Amino acid sequence: MSRYTAYIAALLLTLASVIATILFGHVWIWAVVVFGAFAALGTWDLLQTRSTLRRNYPILAHFRYGLESIGPEMRQYFIESDTAEVPYSRQQRALIYQRAKSANDTRPFGTQQDVYGDEYEWINHSVMPTDIASPDFRIRIGAQSAQPYDASVFNISAMSFGALSANAIRALNDGAKRGGFYHDTGEGSISSYHREHGGDLVWEIGSGYFGCRNDDGSFNAERFAKNAGDPQVKMIELKLSQGAKPGHGGVLPAAKVSAEIAATRGVRQGEDCVSPARHSAFSTPIELLAFIAKLRELSGGKPTGFKLAIGHPWEWFAIAKAMIETGILPDFIVVDGGEGGTGAAPAEFIDHVGVPMHEGLMLVHNTLVGLNLRDRVRIGAAGRIASAFDIARTLSMGADWCNAARGFMFALGCIQAQSCHTSRCPTGIATQDPSRWQKLDVPDKATRVHRFHDNTLKALRELLCAAGLEHPSELGPEHILRRVSPTEVRSLCALYRFLEPGALLDGTADHSVFRDYWQDARSDAFGPPERVRAMRASKSY
Repeated sequence: MSRYTAYIAALLLTLASVIATILFGHVWIWAVVVFGAFAALGTWDLLQTRSTLRRNYPILAHFRYGLESIGPEMRQYFIESDTAEVPYSRQQRALIYQRAKSANDTRPFGTQQDVYGDEYEWINHSVMPTDIASPDFRIRIGAQSAQPYDASVFNISAMSFGALSANAIRALNDGAKRGGFYHDTGEGSISSYHREHGGDLVWEIGSGYFGCRNDDGSFNAERFAKNAGDPQVKMIELKLSQGAKPGHGGVLPAAKVSAEIAATRGVRQGEDCVSPARHSAFSTPIELLAFIAKLRELSGGKPTGFKLAIGHPWEWFAIAKAMIETGILPDFIVVDGGEGGTGAAPAEFIDHVGVPMHEGLMLVHNTLVGLNLRDRVRIGAAGRIASAFDIARTLSMGADWCNAARGFMFALGCIQAQSCHTSRCPTGIATQDPSRWQKLDVPDKATRVHRFHDNTLKALRELLCAAGLEHPSELGPEHILRRVSPTEVRSLCALYRFLEPGALLDGTADHSVFRDYWQDARSDAFGPPERVRAMRASKSY
């Protein structure tokens, strides 16, 4: 109740001022006016629906947002200064908020970037710009499957019910329904809140097999088939690892396992809900692909793939070799970057575990090109993607589409209070406390989710038109330039090594990671090749 202290105090002081005015005369009328104004402000905060923060923190929230009406320049400064060491810059967050509210995001006085600083990037424009009618860019996934899906090039990344509140899930899915893009369920399974508005779902299956598990935590094919057959479920995504904490697993403490979460996940209420660090349904790359094929069949032929954050390169190579040997291909692979992830995780995992998204994407893309499989397997990418330029750069490096989590959380009103793991989220997004999440107005926030997606794709259309292109699929590494020093500029085509089609099949892949690990990777084991074991033993690196 401490978040209502200022409001309650304003009410009590107003009442006291009225009594003082009656007893001691009009000398106290100023107090009635001042404290009454604060009480009226707090009442309005509780009654309005546009700001969850103000509903949860009447009067107090204005200390944070008091400068918002002055203009974007003060708002950006204020947003930046109110939280310490947050991963998104004030410009990124302000841009998302503006697009979610359909506010004007044009700026005067040129770029705010240091164009001579290292790592400055841009997209080259054409003297013959194009005119693209619609920003509704689509990519077909699972063209060879029984139920292919035409996905937007920008979608909501995996965030589970349990990590997010009921109203946050409702708003995300309603926004996805309005905008015609997909909503990844996260590994917490499909809740009733995912189903209310009927937005497209990608069902993520994690190591806990929530929503399709036996009582002992193993995979249950019958329960999977029942959920996967829902027409709202468009694709199946098997999660091998995630950007926030790859190789870690997780536990939802018993105290947080409510009746709703227990029913959604298929676990017992009041007991720890464990996501193991590894899967029990398979133990080798060949078994992984057989499991993918099983999930595809049980789902009725829906596009089925897997998500991973790249770690040991030989493990990814082992999966790729298994594709060649078995002929079983995933319909898609989502590459999650080590810098991604909205969930709480140990500091070392957040900062130092997992390959960054661009490097992981390049490895997966090059491998599939080198095996002549790239045209048969789609690639999605996730990892701190927030703007149209982020999407364009990622697609230019080999992805077919992008997912985002934090960007859509900002659209919901997230202020990066970094209290997600405490269930005291001030905006009602990452909490299971009904007194907090019930203040999140679903229709208003769904509108913002839709607007953020729509305005971001409109911005992507403008970039493509300026570059003289017709569709995001035409983006290549030659379109993105990066300053690597005050006097040197390189295109991504020159900075990154790209394999020629079939190079891994004919042995012409001239890249160190392939030379070191491809030849000895085995399709029947995830473990390090014998040569790596020998190097470890002799320390001859």
